[in-house]
Amino acid sequence: MLLRIRQGASEPAVSEVATRLRLAGLALHRTERDGQVRLAAVGDDSAVDWNEVKRWPAVEQVEPAPVPFELASRAFRPADTVFSVGRCAIGSEQLVLMAGPCSVEGEEQAFAIAAAVAGAGATVMRGGAYKPRTSPYSFQGLGEEGLRILRRAADAHGLAVVSEVMDPQQVEQVARYADIVQVGARNMQNLSLLREVARVQKPVLLKRGMAATIEEWLMSAEHVLSNGNGQVILCERGIRTFESYTRNTLDLNAIPVVKELSHLPVIVDPSHGTGKRDKVAPMARAAIAAGADGLLIEVHHDPDHALSDGPQSLAPEQFTELVRQIRAIAGVVGRTL
Repeated sequence: MLLRIRQGASEPAVSEVATRLRLAGLALHRTERDGQVRLAAVGDDSAVDWNEVKRWPAVEQVEPAPVPFELASRAFRPADTVFSVGRCAIGSEQLVLMAGPCSVEGEEQAFAIAAAVAGAGATVMRGGAYKPRTSPYSFQGLGEEGLRILRRAADAHGLAVVSEVMDPQQVEQVARYADIVQVGARNMQNLSLLREVARVQKPVLLKRGMAATIEEWLMSAEHVLSNGNGQVILCERGIRTFESYTRNTLDLNAIPVVKELSHLPVIVDPSHGTGKRDKVAPMARAAIAAGADGLLIEVHHDPDHALSDGPQSLAPEQFTELVRQIRAIAGVVGRTL
């Protein structure tokens, strides 16, 4: 249920409402804007007489949530969620550019790419230390040593870090080095992992699953939100369809749909969305025009010899040109870099 508190209600009165509902076994989540307090009461409410709750002095309105993802919905939080990571306010008018290699391969590679993407205008460096690969014989990442390298390279160029975690047991380790913890498409509905990444209180980049509906994606975000972490970034990275020419089908419809349904920031990964280097820039431009809050792009200083995802990685000069184009589009749609 969603409760709207009367304007001017005292803080003790709001606390009393929350306490009485908690005693009934419900979990309470609060948001506030312009003095208007909203409470989301979630859990088994069979023991609650909501008609009685409506008569409580501090309560103005009680209504069922219009969607199952209550905390992720605009019904609970009408304003956009904005939070700062490094030099970027994610979800604001400022677009966030996350760029870097699919996998951290070594010190020289990471530092070269960090210099290139920072020089072009990125504020977050992406890079995988633990890699979920389709083949068990493919490069699986450098593990903690890869995280150390990624952190040093990013720090040398004033960048924040985003890196993927694959297992609940890795979360604390990844969170020591990364400013944003990424949950990949294969793990979108790994509930144990979602609960664990919520616990470390770092921003969570949640990629859409390969065959996930928008509602399923938002329900996965709800798992993180309901466990106390409100800093969730949704990442559209393409879904699997009957089309085989591209790696995935990048669902740009999802951007305005999610923006209407949810207050959470949405970024787009055109690298995985297309799987083809020459398609990354057109889809990145389209994503910004459609209202995305940023981009996640794979960049490699020698993409033809990358240990993973070389065919979809941009060379540094291609990324620099793309940022120039994005800057022009951003101005048209009221955004900045």
